Amino acid sequence: MKTVINLVAALAISLAGAGAALAQEFTKGVVNKVDAKGQKVTIKHDDLKNLDMPAMTMVFRVKEAAILEKLKAGQNIEFVAERVDGKLTVTQVK
Repeated sequence: MKTVINLVAALAISLAGAGAALAQEFTKGVVNKVDAKGQKVTIKHDDLKNLDMPAMTMVFRVKEAAILEKLKAGQNIEFVAERVDGKLTVTQVK
């Protein structure tokens, strides 16, 4: 019985890690515009697989204002976009 519990616990941890990895998938894009006042950035991006969205140019909110400080128009980036409170939001940039 103890072995079964350990196996179930290990499986649960593995699945939780896999879900987190999917949510953290970086996508390539090019910054078109930075709107510091509106806390938004316009990005021409590749497919956003985690959001089931094709490549396009669109406006995203940013999770933190500090993200905008790293960005400038024409810059190639890799970023993570997620739905935060129902809005498409850039949560990470590298």
